[in-house]
Amino acid sequence: MQIQSIYCFKGRNIYSHQPVIRMVVDIGKYEEGPTKDIPGFNKKLLEFFPEIAEHTCGVGYAGGFGERLIEGTYMGHVAEHLIIAIQNRFGYFVKYGQTRQIGNTSKYYIVYEYGNEAFAVECGRRAIEIVEAFAEGNTVDLEQIMKDLKYISSDTDMGPSTKAIYTAAKRRGIPVNRIGDGSILRLGYGKYTRVVQASLTDGSSCIAVDIASDKQMTKKLLTDNNIPVPYGVVVRTEQEAFEAAAKVGFPLVIKPIDSNQGKGVTVNICSEDKIKVAFSEARKYSKKVIVERFVCGRDYRVLVVGDKVCAVAERRPPRVTGDGLSTIAQLVEYENANPLRGEDHEKPLTLIKLDDISLNYLKTQGYSPNTVLKPGQIVNLRQNGNISTGGTAKNCTREIHPKNAQYALAAAKAMGLDIAGIDFSAQDISIPIDNNRGAIIEVNAAPGLRMHLHPSEGAPINVADAILDMMYPPNKPVSIPVAAVTGTNGKTTTTRLIRHTLSLMGYNVGMTSTSGIYVGDECVQKGDNTGPVSAEVILTNKEVDIAVLETARGGIVRRGLGYDLADVGVLINISDDHLGIDGINTIEDLAKTKALVVEAVKHDGYAVLNADDGMTPYILERTRSNVIMFSRGISNPVFKRHCKNPKNIAVFVRESFVWIQRNNKKIPLISLDDIPITFGGIVDCNIENSLAAISALIGLNIPLDAIVKGMNTFQPDMELNPGRFNIFDMGTFKVMIDYSHNIAGYSAVVKFMQRIKAKRLVGIIGMPGDRQDSNLKEVGELCANSFHKIYIKEDIDLRGRRRGEVADIFEQSIISAGAKKENVEIIYRETEALEKAMLDAQPGDLIALFYEEFEPAIHVINRFKKEQEHANELLEGSLNVSVKNIKQFSTKS
Repeated sequence: MQIQSIYCFKGRNIYSHQPVIRMVVDIGKYEEGPTKDIPGFNKKLLEFFPEIAEHTCGVGYAGGFGERLIEGTYMGHVAEHLIIAIQNRFGYFVKYGQTRQIGNTSKYYIVYEYGNEAFAVECGRRAIEIVEAFAEGNTVDLEQIMKDLKYISSDTDMGPSTKAIYTAAKRRGIPVNRIGDGSILRLGYGKYTRVVQASLTDGSSCIAVDIASDKQMTKKLLTDNNIPVPYGVVVRTEQEAFEAAAKVGFPLVIKPIDSNQGKGVTVNICSEDKIKVAFSEARKYSKKVIVERFVCGRDYRVLVVGDKVCAVAERRPPRVTGDGLSTIAQLVEYENANPLRGEDHEKPLTLIKLDDISLNYLKTQGYSPNTVLKPGQIVNLRQNGNISTGGTAKNCTREIHPKNAQYALAAAKAMGLDIAGIDFSAQDISIPIDNNRGAIIEVNAAPGLRMHLHPSEGAPINVADAILDMMYPPNKPVSIPVAAVTGTNGKTTTTRLIRHTLSLMGYNVGMTSTSGIYVGDECVQKGDNTGPVSAEVILTNKEVDIAVLETARGGIVRRGLGYDLADVGVLINISDDHLGIDGINTIEDLAKTKALVVEAVKHDGYAVLNADDGMTPYILERTRSNVIMFSRGISNPVFKRHCKNPKNIAVFVRESFVWIQRNNKKIPLISLDDIPITFGGIVDCNIENSLAAISALIGLNIPLDAIVKGMNTFQPDMELNPGRFNIFDMGTFKVMIDYSHNIAGYSAVVKFMQRIKAKRLVGIIGMPGDRQDSNLKEVGELCANSFHKIYIKEDIDLRGRRRGEVADIFEQSIISAGAKKENVEIIYRETEALEKAMLDAQPGDLIALFYEEFEPAIHVINRFKKEQEHANELLEGSLNVSVKNIKQFSTKS
C-alpha cells in the first residue's frame, strides 16, 4: 500500500462543510478482495481497536461498520474508519469520512474530518502502516505509534486559551482561522480583522507587553499610579543580593526580572543561607534578579478584560494527601493519572513534576520523594501555585472586593493592556489589600485562561466570551459583507459589475477575478486569481470594506472555499465544460461542485440562482438560505413557482425592461438599452450577467438608484471589462476579443456577431487542451457554420496535449461540417494568427479573437493601429505633395 498524496482542506469543500484531509492511496493487491478474506485481519483489527465496530458507517445506527466488516469491505474503507477511531482516542470528536475508488484502478480517495491538522495527517500515515501490517501478518509496535501520536498531538494542538477563543468564535459565527500550528488566531474579515495569540490581542502594543515582562518596570509604573506593590531591589550579583536582602528585610522573594510561569521564583525566604540558592535559581532565567519583600497571603489571579474584571481564581500549589501507605513519589504518580492532567497546556491541569525545585522544597520541609505520609496529611510540592507547574485553582470571582477590582483595572490601564492577569497576594481577596497588607505582585500580558475555564473548585467562567465581547462588542460587525460568484460562463463580468457598482457608492472593494486581485482601484496581483488563496488575500486586508470573490471550479475542487460563509452566493449557470477533469465527469458532478458556493451562505443571506438554467431545481435542494431568482423571461415554471411566494425576491426581463418583484410588488428598474454591456439588449449572456449582478446587489441591500447607476455606467471597454466583448475599430474593419473557451461562450459570441451588420465574420479560434475531444468538435462545427474565414491557433499551455493535436481536431471537424479548406488556416501562435487575420481583413470584416493571453493580443492590436495610422499619414503626405506638384505644373504651363 502506498500513500500517493495528502491534501488538507482547511475550510468548506466539496466533501464536507468541515475541514477534511484527502489522501490518495494505492491499496495495490488488496484491491483483489475484501478484508474478511484476509486470514486473521478482522480479528486483529477488532482486538486492538474494538470501538471501530460501533461506527455507524452511513447506515444510521451504531454497529454499522462492524456489520460491513463481516459482510466484506475493502482496505481503503477500513483505513478511513481506523483514522477516525485513532483521532477519537485522543479526544478529537470527529466522525465524517468517505472512501471512493478512482475509476477502475486500485487507487482510492480516503477523505476524513480532522480537528488537528498535523496530528490527523500523521494518523493517516500510521493507519495505513497498521492495516498493512495486520494484513501481512507482521508485528507492529502499536504502543510506540500511540506514543508518537500523543507527542504530535500535544506539540501541535491549540492550547486551552486558544481553543476556548476559537470555539467561542465558531459558536458566535465569527470567521476564525488558525495561523500555522501555534496559538495565533485570525478573526473576522476585511477591515474587521483582528489577531489574537492565546489571550494576547493585537490591541496591546509591543511596548506594553515588553513592560509587563520586566517586573521592576511594571512595579515602577504601578507605584506611580498609587497601586500597592511590594518593595524590591534589582541586583546582578550574589553580593548585591545579600545587600538588597538586608535593605528589604525578611521574608523575601527572589525571582528573575523577566521570566514567566513561576520559573526561577523562590518565595518566603526567611534566612541568609537560602539567598545564595535562590539567587542561583533566578539567574538561570535572567541576568537581572529582583530581591523583593515577601507578601504573606494567598495567591490570586485577577483577569481583566477591557474595562471589566471578568474572573478571579485562587491558585494553589501542587500537593498530595497521604494514605499511610504510599510514598510522596507514588502519590504524585497517582495524581498524574488524573485524566485532567497532561503535558504543558494540553489539558485543564498540568502534570506534577518532582524536579529540582520540588525536591529542594520538600527537603526544606523535612521530606523526600520516599517519605510515606500519614493518612490525611497534606504536603505542598512547590511554593507557588502556577497552573503550568501542576497547581490547581478555585473560582473566587464573586468574592473580590470592589476596591481590589479597582486596583486590578487601574493596573491594566497603567500598563496599556486590554487583557491582563493581575497577580495579588492577600490574606483574603474579599478584603481591600490596603487593609490586610496585601499587594499586587505582577501583571501578565498574556495570562493563561485554564484556571478560569477549568477550575478545580467552583464553577467555570467562560472568559473566552468576555474576550470576544471586548474585541467585537455586541451588535457590532464581525465581518465585511462577502459576495461569491461562480458559474460556467459570465463569472468575471458579473464580479466586475458588482464591484463597479459598489465602488461608485464609495466602498473600498476587494475583488478576486481571472484578471487579478484588486483592492480599490489597485491591482495587487495580476493573473488568474479565482481560488481560496486569492480570497484570503482580500479577506485579511484591513483596508477592504466589502469583498466580491470570483470563485472558479478548479479552486473549489482542489482547495475548497477561501471563506467560511458568504452574505450572497451567486451561481450564474451550469454548462458542459471542464468535464473529465478532477473527477468531474457529468453535468451533475459539475453542479454539485459549484453548488458549494450557494450552500456556504449565511442563514439570513441570499443564494442567487438562474431560473433559466436546467440544473437550478437540483441546486435549489442544496440551498439553506434565502433565494433570489432571476430570469430573462417570466414564463419559466421554476421562476413562476418562486414568484408565488410573496417573501421571495425575483429579478426578470419583460418587454426589454428589468423588473424586480418583492413583497408582492413589481418595480421597473432599468431598460436593457441603458445597460451598455447588453449592446441594446442583443447580448443574451450579458443580460444574464446583469440580472445576476442586480440580484446580488439587492441581496447586499444596495439601494435601487445605486444599482441603476452601476448598470448604466459599466461599459464593455478596456477599463471596466477588459477581455469581454471588447470591440476595436481598425478603420475599414473591426476586431472583437473575448475570453470564451467553451461551447456556451462561443455560442454567445457568435450570436452577437450575427446580429451586427458585418460583411464577413472571421474567427480566430482555439480552446484549452484539457477539454474533451467532443467539446472541441462541437465548437469546430459551430464555427464552420458561423464564420466565413477561420484561423485556428493553439494555447501556449497545451495542458497535456501534443503540439498540433487540438488544431487537427478543430480542422477536421470544421471541414467535415462543410467549410471550404481554403477558408481554414492553422497558425499556432495566437498573436501571429491575429496579425495575419488583420492583414488579410477585407472592408466590413468583423474579426473575433477567442484569446488565451489578453495583454499580448492588445499589444498586437495597438501596434497594428499605429502602423496603419502611420501609413495613412505617409499616404496623405504623398497625396498632398502630388497635388502641390500638379498645381505648380499647371501654373508654369
